[in-house]
Amino acid sequence: MKKKILSFWEIWNMSFGFLGIQFGFALQGGFMSRIFQTLGADEHDIPLLWIAAPLTGLLVQPIIGYLSDRTWHPRLGRRRPYFLIGAVLSSIALFLVPHSPTLWIAAGFLWILDASINISMEPFRALVADKLDDSQRSYGFVVQTLIIGIGTWVASNLPWFITYLGVSNEAAPGMLPMSVKIAFGIGAFVFMTSILFTIFTTSEYPPEDMEAFEEEKKKKGTFISDIKENIGSMPSTMRKLGLVQFFSWFAFFTMWSLATPALTEFVFDAPAPVEAMYNMEIESEAAAYLKASGSYQSAADLVGSYMGVYGLSSMGFALLMVLYTAKKRINRKIVHMSSLILGGVGFLSMYFIPSPSWLILSFSLIGIAWGSILSMPYAMLSSSVDPKKMGVIMGIFNMFIVLPQITAALGGVNFAYKLIGDESIYAMVVAGISLIVAGLCNLLITDKNAISYQLPE
Repeated sequence: MKKKILSFWEIWNMSFGFLGIQFGFALQGGFMSRIFQTLGADEHDIPLLWIAAPLTGLLVQPIIGYLSDRTWHPRLGRRRPYFLIGAVLSSIALFLVPHSPTLWIAAGFLWILDASINISMEPFRALVADKLDDSQRSYGFVVQTLIIGIGTWVASNLPWFITYLGVSNEAAPGMLPMSVKIAFGIGAFVFMTSILFTIFTTSEYPPEDMEAFEEEKKKKGTFISDIKENIGSMPSTMRKLGLVQFFSWFAFFTMWSLATPALTEFVFDAPAPVEAMYNMEIESEAAAYLKASGSYQSAADLVGSYMGVYGLSSMGFALLMVLYTAKKRINRKIVHMSSLILGGVGFLSMYFIPSPSWLILSFSLIGIAWGSILSMPYAMLSSSVDPKKMGVIMGIFNMFIVLPQITAALGGVNFAYKLIGDESIYAMVVAGISLIVAGLCNLLITDKNAISYQLPE
């Protein structure tokens, strides 16, 4: 089927729900480790506490992709029913996360939150491939990245900005500051409203032959057998991209789980205080704990704010790509390889910076990699697979995102960085090396149509 060439604003509307999705991911990525530490987690245990996130992605994304391929609702279409279900669940979870009274409840809410975000996110990737002609695929994915960059930057700065407005950034031992609670509440509202905006402003193509579509759904077979079949027939380009994705997402999981403890301790000299080391019944020790806790919470706010720079940088990257790909073709492989290597340099620089303000440069370079990760692999993949299976293929492809995160959470990060040294800052060094390796793995990709799609004359 020949698809209509869409305008910028039509692509913007269909991608706008990613603003809310990224609010959820940015608040989760920037502040869950802070929540865990506040509730008493040791920094070495944090990656394991994060394992809920990739595990849910491993299970949820292929299932949602498979189901959305086989769904057609007369009013909501194929992908939008899943946007709505995920938005409702994610908004509830975002609101409740910072109110967790104990560590295990916070870890449970992370599990629910990530599962819910994945319900909304996976169909958004497939929607771009559903709606856009091959000639607009790169353009569509970088518009998504532009919106993701905006969401990352704004959400990452929310606790800092709310504190700046005068909301308290201090709390009793084991409690989250009010600034964090309000930030997550705002995130819940933005998630819901942005998804609804996309649902109400975007239509979907119905199956070309509805009768054949219904017959296909009735064919014997199970979800498991279909997934196995699609994995077995995976295109070679998808396998090679899977290797790139493995090292890319190992690096970013390392950042999300350990950047806060690493940077508050190494760069800001304000590690999270351990309550057990203070006798809270002695006034002077209680005051010392509160002072150390205040320093840590302020440093954590700044780490979150600096992390927001990578969202701003990815937004700039996406804007340049939007302007360029609207008129000309790009070499996706070279763009992605160069971007990942620059991001790796950004991570490595954290060990050498002379002052915290230099983190702006570090995260700016990381943002270039992030912008490319969110667009180039999907553009390359969507040019290499059967459009009728786009949802399930995107779900399977996202397994290459969650498997490295599970590897990292189960001890991969701790093992790798302790080969260099005991301080958690070495985790950022490992992230840098991993991202550079990911960049070099792009040299394996040889499919010309995946590398660069020639715009029609």
